[in-house]
Formats: sequence, C-alpha cells, structure tokens
Amino acid sequence: MENKRAAVLDLGNGSQPLEFPILAGTMGPDVVDIRTLYSRAGVFTYDPGFLSTASSSSKITFIDGDKGILLYRGYPIEQLAVQCDFMEVCYLLLNGELPNAQQKTSFDLTIKEHTMVHEQLARFYTGFRRDAHPMAVMVGVVGALSAFYHDAMDISDASHRELSAFRLIAKLPTITAMAYKYNIGQPFVYPRNSLNYAENFMHMMFATPAEEYKPNPVLARALDRILILHADHEQNASTSTVRLAGSSGANPFACISAGIACLWGPAHGGANEACLNMLEEIGDESRIGEYINRAKDKNDPFRLVGFGHRVYKNFDPRAKLMRETCHEVLDELGLHDDRLFKLALRLEKIALEDEYFIARKLYPNVDFYSGIVQRALGIPPSMFTAIFTMARTAGWIAQWNEMISDPEYKIGRPRQLYTGATTRDVVPLALRT
Repeated sequence: MENKRAAVLDLGNGSQPLEFPILAGTMGPDVVDIRTLYSRAGVFTYDPGFLSTASSSSKITFIDGDKGILLYRGYPIEQLAVQCDFMEVCYLLLNGELPNAQQKTSFDLTIKEHTMVHEQLARFYTGFRRDAHPMAVMVGVVGALSAFYHDAMDISDASHRELSAFRLIAKLPTITAMAYKYNIGQPFVYPRNSLNYAENFMHMMFATPAEEYKPNPVLARALDRILILHADHEQNASTSTVRLAGSSGANPFACISAGIACLWGPAHGGANEACLNMLEEIGDESRIGEYINRAKDKNDPFRLVGFGHRVYKNFDPRAKLMRETCHEVLDELGLHDDRLFKLALRLEKIALEDEYFIARKLYPNVDFYSGIVQRALGIPPSMFTAIFTMARTAGWIAQWNEMISDPEYKIGRPRQLYTGATTRDVVPLALRT
C-alpha cells in the first residue's frame, strides 16, 4: 500500500498541524491512516455505523456500491455465479484462487468427509422448543461445536484453522437441515456423499425415511446460486462481528455463532424473510397501489422491503442474477400463477417503472428475489436467514482466517464520544430526594 502522501489535520487549538499517511489499496477509495491520532493529538474520530472507517485491510471481497460491482478475490460475481459452483467459490474465498480440476475434486471430497455431526450434538436439539426460531437453534448449535472439536482449537496453527474451516462449511448444511426437521417434527436425515453440496442440503431438508428423494437439478442449481451470491459481502455487520469476536482469540465456532446472531437481524440477513412477510401483508394485487402510496409517504412507517440497498447506490449486481434464477425456478415448477409470486412480480414491475423509485434508485435487490426463489423451493420464510447463514459461513471463516493470519491484528476496541454525567459524588441513601 502506498503511503508517501499525507493528510494534514489542523485541530484549530493552536497546536501544530499533524500529518497522517494516506494508504491506497488496489481498488476503491484511499484511506487515511489515523492509528496514531489519539497518542499524538489526544482526540478520537466519531463515525457512528463506521460508514467512513476501514477497520481492516483485506484481499477477499471488493464492493463498489456506486458502480454496482461485487468481486470475490477479483472475480466478478456475475461470472462466478454462472461458471462456478459453490464449492469452487468456497475454495476461492479460502485460498485466493479458483481450484483446478484436481484441487476441486480433492476439496469436494474433503468437505463431504466432514458433513456428519456428532450424535450427541444431534441430541442437543431436544433442548429447544419445537417452535423455536431456526436462527435461535443455529446460534446455540454452532456455538456448541466448540465443545466437540478440541483437536483443532489452536488458532495460531494454520492447519487447525484450515480444519475448522472445513468442518464449518461441511456441517452447516447438516445443522441447518436438522433445525428445520426438528421444527416440523420429522426425523433427521443424514447427509449423502453421493450428492453435491446443494443437492445434499435439499436431500436433508426434504427427504423422509418413507420414500426416496431425488433432488431436482434445476432447483439444486438455483439453491447453489443463492449460496454463491451470499457467500461474502466485505465488511458488513455480521462479518465485522465475526472479526471482532475473533480478535479476542475466541475459537472459530464461537466467532461464527456470533456472526449468526448478528445476521439474524431484519436489517441484515432477515431482509428476505421480512420481504415475504411484507408480500403476505399486502396480500393481493389490488392493494399494491395502496402500499406503494404508503411507501412514498414520509409520515407512514411502512417501507417496501427488498428495494434499494445500503451499499449499492445504483443496482445490486446480485439482483439481476437472482431475477434470472427466480424465473427459471418459476418456469420449472409452473408457479407463475401462484398468488404470492404474481403479487411479487407485479410489485417488481411497478417499482421498476415508477419515477419515485427510479429517481431514488430503489431497485429490487437480491433479498427480494431470493425470498421468492426459496419459497418456490419449499423453504419456509423462517428458514431463509438460516440458508443465508449456510452461505455466509464460507466468507466469515475466510475473513476470520485472514484476520488471524495478519501480523498487524489486535483485539478490537472501538472508542466513544461520552455524553453522560460528569464526575459526581454518591449521596447517602437517607439524603436522596
């Protein structure tokens, strides 16, 4: 990173202006290195939401929200989603390069060898109520993995980190499907190594002991694409949570569990579930006009979920891919006349043509389409964020491993602008009014 240029800070208090190096990455905005700011000037920066703060350097994912660009290790998401499967993308995120044929075969086999979970972990599910939200179960079960795999808990050992990465990527589909099966009262279905990653998950989700289940290749490919599009997204809230938890030296299972808890929020991973709930609230095409008007009303708390994005100020590059996948699935299943799907497509058409949404660049995002696709696959809305978890685990563990490997890494410690009471003395209880 280039650091010959400097930014000059004048605090206006009569002290000498201070110079801070300007760092330039390979892409994206330059960064002012303020690591010595407090020691030199006695002040902090104030940046709620970290909207202008780079908390780390990373080689994994790049986003340009203004141009609608998303790259994994330099590769455009549009190419990866069409030409690769999820296992190739996992390998890429972990290793920095796409695998060759031999490497992919080896990686696929390694992941398949770790898909089973300890039988005692399976009994762990019985501690939850049957109607528990799947994400509540996921937080607990993934965190509990640390109680079963003591053989690879030395995070300073690269081979231990690699083994933990394999275990997490392999076991998340099993854990996710088990959360669903437990919720609906069906027996757990064990993984099958003859199936690929997406097919195996669908098998564990939808198969029963009573009859044979054959995954539909069109639907399995749709799920695989959902996983690719959600595998990583730079330093978002949950990824930053994983990194912050990991900065303390916590084990990877605990860190991923923390990420799952953060992802659960409706403003983050819960957006596609919230989108389907919104469609259910609208209920019928005849009410779309009413809800469009409500969305435009600043005084109305209603907002259209699944439109616009905090990062992408032009368009979400994942949305176009997910839209194509959406129509492939609807065609395959003959669902274009389904009430909720017709409602969603009508809402999409209006939003793409309405000047209010166009001017504000409130285009349908990936959450809007992925929710529709998952519902078509037979996945209930309560499981949407759990599927997101399964995908994002690949990115989380890659980001965690990158941070642990960074010689500059240290425990995270955000600062604050304190606005509470100044120093005061305690008044004896009998004298307090």
